Amino acid sequence: MPRSHNVHARKRVLTQKAAAVAVRQAQRRGERVVFTSGCFDLLHVGHVRSLEEAASYGDRLVVGVNGDATVRRLKGKGRPVVPARQRAEMLAALHCVDWVVVFGGATPRATLGVLRPDVFAKGGDWPLAVLRANDVPAGLDIEIRRLRQIPGVRTTEIVKRARR
Repeated sequence: MPRSHNVHARKRVLTQKAAAVAVRQAQRRGERVVFTSGCFDLLHVGHVRSLEEAASYGDRLVVGVNGDATVRRLKGKGRPVVPARQRAEMLAALHCVDWVVVFGGATPRATLGVLRPDVFAKGGDWPLAVLRANDVPAGLDIEIRRLRQIPGVRTTEIVKRARR
């Protein structure tokens, strides 16, 4: 099914409840829904390649964006550089992304439990056992796909270079 490009990016940034409805509707149509997540503080080519790869595992891609408080806790002082709502809107504007949700917490566990996608795709720097134990709610039957790492492109390094 073709992606809806005529919808403004802001309309594809959804609450978790609205995203759950969209996911269920897609699944009823026989579409395979993929979920991935991250901070996406400064969008770069590594993010774009990972998102395109994640999208290739299904028909619809939902991206979970860590909220500002979580990014600050995970990445430290001065982060995020870009507020969550703006990060979400930039992601929603990408061709490969269907819907975006902002979530709190260090892991997307609760969001995965609400959305119940078919596939959870996460960066290859995360061991499969850690993803299964920390991110996926118990009893949720979901395929986990590890995304290829893009060497030499990390937001933290870009921020460090910019600040020097």
